Amino acid sequence: QVQLVESEGGSVQAGGSLRLSCVASGYTDEIKVLGWYRQPPGKQRELVATVGRDGMTKYEDSVKGRFTVSWDNAKNTVFLQMTSLKPEDTAVYYCYSRAWGPGGGFELNYWGQGTQVTVSS
Repeated sequence: QVQLVESEGGSVQAGGSLRLSCVASGYTDEIKVLGWYRQPPGKQRELVATVGRDGMTKYEDSVKGRFTVSWDNAKNTVFLQMTSLKPEDTAVYYCYSRAWGPGGGFELNYWGQGTQVTVSS
């Protein structure tokens, strides 16, 4: 099992910056990927950014060049640095992890509790 605990989000004006963090605990050695999804009001949950244990990153097109995902292995923490925020970035942001299941051979997805980010124009 992997547990994920996110930092508080916040409210910022358009053009501002915010950093989210998420601490993983439990079977952290089994984690393959850490990252972030978000769910805007009235919409489905969507990928924001992920980082693999090998350092490979993946970003949703609308956040490329504005958001940076990073993984501090020593602290079992994943960060999402968000800059040039736009009102359309308003959403509940969820920390995400994909890890090997018990005994290996299959993968499991884990989620944080979600944190609200609101960007006003």
